Amino acid sequence: MGQRDGPEPEAKPLAWRAARTLPYALVIGGVLFDIGTPPAYTCAPFVNAAPLVAAPLHSLRGTAAIALAAVAASMSLTLYERADDAGQAMSEIVTVVVVSLLALGINRIARRSDQRLASARDIAETAQRAVLPSPAARIGGLRVAARYVAAEADARIGGDLYAVQDTPYGVRVIVGDVRGKGLEAVEAVAVVIGAFREAAEQERTLDALAARLERALRREGARRANLDQFEGFTTAVLAEMPVAAPVLRLVNRGHPAPLLLHPDGRTSEAEPAVPALPLGMGDLGEWPDSVEEVEFPPGSTLLLFTDGVTEARDARGVFYDPRARLTGRQFKSPDVLLDTLVADVTRHSGGRTTDDMALLAIRRGDGRPHRGGASGTVTAAGTAVRTAVDRRLESRAAPKCCPRTQ
Repeated sequence: MGQRDGPEPEAKPLAWRAARTLPYALVIGGVLFDIGTPPAYTCAPFVNAAPLVAAPLHSLRGTAAIALAAVAASMSLTLYERADDAGQAMSEIVTVVVVSLLALGINRIARRSDQRLASARDIAETAQRAVLPSPAARIGGLRVAARYVAAEADARIGGDLYAVQDTPYGVRVIVGDVRGKGLEAVEAVAVVIGAFREAAEQERTLDALAARLERALRREGARRANLDQFEGFTTAVLAEMPVAAPVLRLVNRGHPAPLLLHPDGRTSEAEPAVPALPLGMGDLGEWPDSVEEVEFPPGSTLLLFTDGVTEARDARGVFYDPRARLTGRQFKSPDVLLDTLVADVTRHSGGRTTDDMALLAIRRGDGRPHRGGASGTVTAAGTAVRTAVDRRLESRAAPKCCPRTQ
């Protein structure tokens, strides 16, 4: 059996806290330097630097306190040691006062910039949640968890996407990545998600669902000026988990292969046998999609993710390998799995991720009944409804014969 793990706490920002103590160290160090050296040496470089260093790191009140300490230290030491040279003493005092006022102005500008950036991030997160709402914890008898982690190096809205839909053919999901960032990417995400939610209920097979998404991108690309019709594309994985059979069906359109985590800690990669181009590149050629089918036994977990996971690199340039990092480990729930994975990617990259990450984990239950039909578990009534829908669709699809002549 593998080792059971959970999420580890994030590392504390020691460098940030050390930088915040630097202004105090400069003032104290300047005073000690001035006392311990001959009168010809001055503490002016130390005390002048302290408010400037504090400006981007501290609040307005903190910057003002450090500025007052610097001015007080400069006045006390200068007047005490240079009482016979009033001109030089006054020059040093005026310099530290001017530098302190300049530091207060820099602090105000920095704080306003931080507020604007925080507002932009809030707007981006709100738009992201509107387009990608969190799925229910249980859908169609499966336990589901999702995460969207924005790259710290880029405050713009990303193009990663995910969606889960309970359909008459089983639970269907999509995880994808739209080329580009910004509002154009969000618009393309909205098109893909909207087309998926409609087509997932209507199309009987995954290859037909992929073709429907291809047509939707082509149609919307011709209608909307913001969608990149010629160079835009979306890598995606479509998955289907029927209720009655422990299997998993996949269509991969140029996306990182999902992982299957088995109850004993083993992992396997659902790599497509036939590579396919991403969605939105149908102008280069059309061919039937290959639907892969693999076993998805009870207790197994399907992990889907975007390339923000596999492209995360450490200080030596080594890419993150989710299969190697997760093999031999067990997780109590999909939520614990995703929390652990996000923390591990952050540690591997040192917090310097350059691309957004969308993650989706789906676990098939152990076969025991779950209460609470509203949470997404399958009941006998739900199975009957699915059967009725299947029969109606089959009757519509069957060819009609002419009435027999008497």
